[in-house]
Amino acid sequence: MERIAEEPAALPNPWRTTGSRHVYANPWIRVREDQVVRADGSPGIYGVVAFQNLALGAVPLFADGSTVLVGQYRYTLDTWSWEIPEGGGDPARGAVEEMGRELREETGLVARSWTPLGELHTSNSVTDERALLFLAEDLEQHDAQPEPSEQLLRWRLPFDQAVAMALDGRVTDALSVAGLLRAADVLRRRREA
Repeated sequence: MERIAEEPAALPNPWRTTGSRHVYANPWIRVREDQVVRADGSPGIYGVVAFQNLALGAVPLFADGSTVLVGQYRYTLDTWSWEIPEGGGDPARGAVEEMGRELREETGLVARSWTPLGELHTSNSVTDERALLFLAEDLEQHDAQPEPSEQLLRWRLPFDQAVAMALDGRVTDALSVAGLLRAADVLRRRREA
């Protein structure tokens, strides 16, 4: 019979690591291969991609109910992608400060109000990447300052349209889908309060 628990974090780790070796590292990621004893007792290997930075994403919301998506070519997928403003932040610095830097860099926006939208693990079967999401409001427009290597498009559209794109698959980036849906929930709760 399958064991069901109310709080999975309270359960013991059924895996055992017997060895580990670093395979690759660059300024963004480290790859390691662990020798393990799996939950069923069989030996195996497990590859882990460890991220050097904290993933950050923000849903900018203007007073008129519009938002901004950023379009960029994603090399790994060989396609363009519409996303919320996002990027990597130094885990030793404040997440809001780092996301504010990314928001200004990609869109030129400066937010005076930040609402946390929670944490996200982007692909927890192969990576330890941790993401923090925010709703950014009370916005002031400045010039965008993208990195020289970035070619970005910006699209200001109704927030509800961006949410619809997350729901129907036109937005596929995990941080963007989660950020838009969580922001929609926060706004719904505000209206109901």
